[in-house]
Amino acid sequence: MTGNILSITFWDEWVDADRLMKKTAENIRKQQALDKKQGVEPKLGRSNQTKSKTPNGIPSYCHLVLSVGSSGSKGKKRKHESSAEKENTAVEKVVGIEIPQTLKKQLVDDWGFVNEQNKLVELPRSPNVDDILKMYLEYRSKKDNMITDSVEEILKGLRCYFDRALPVILLYDKERLQYRESIKNDVSPSSIYGAEHLLRLFVKLPEILPYVNIEGDLLMSLQQEFLDFLTFLQKKQSSFFLLYDE
Repeated sequence: MTGNILSITFWDEWVDADRLMKKTAENIRKQQALDKKQGVEPKLGRSNQTKSKTPNGIPSYCHLVLSVGSSGSKGKKRKHESSAEKENTAVEKVVGIEIPQTLKKQLVDDWGFVNEQNKLVELPRSPNVDDILKMYLEYRSKKDNMITDSVEEILKGLRCYFDRALPVILLYDKERLQYRESIKNDVSPSSIYGAEHLLRLFVKLPEILPYVNIEGDLLMSLQQEFLDFLTFLQKKQSSFFLLYDE
């Protein structure tokens, strides 16, 4: 299967960024209609302070964690920048995350497992996303002979992104009932879902990251951290992911 299948098949409910640049009454109505169709929970944007500029309901906290984690600062850049300027800047930022070929195949197999074979990944997964992030932190500690605050903050940001993005853009339609049955009593998705769904987040990160309020060179540094994490997932593929060929 070609890479085009990934972009066409996965999450066809996603709204392209160019449809969200202009904040007009018509576009707002369209977004509200889309949110209603996708079943976006109101809690994803409880107040004006937590509403995200991205179309996925991810709160500003997640963006802040990633910004601090990659820059070591408090994200004061462009303090007086207008909303329009921020949106235009986001469009100009191009972030590419190269997913290893074996993980691309994993994504394709994952799609077929759910949508063609009508099977679901059994939950809860072991290791779950929380476990994988902890394992990666241990891996980086041994690799770098130390744990940096930036790595810890980036992993917190990834966990936040995953928990918020999963019900909005990371599930196939056939998985939504399972989600509602599995995520109850404020249980976090990262404690239930595993590598299969975490990998899907990295397909969408290039569309989300341009809205993180950090400079281009620091964004590239963050991008490199994600590539290192994907390399880690690839090394652990046989133990983290379902093996669909078996």
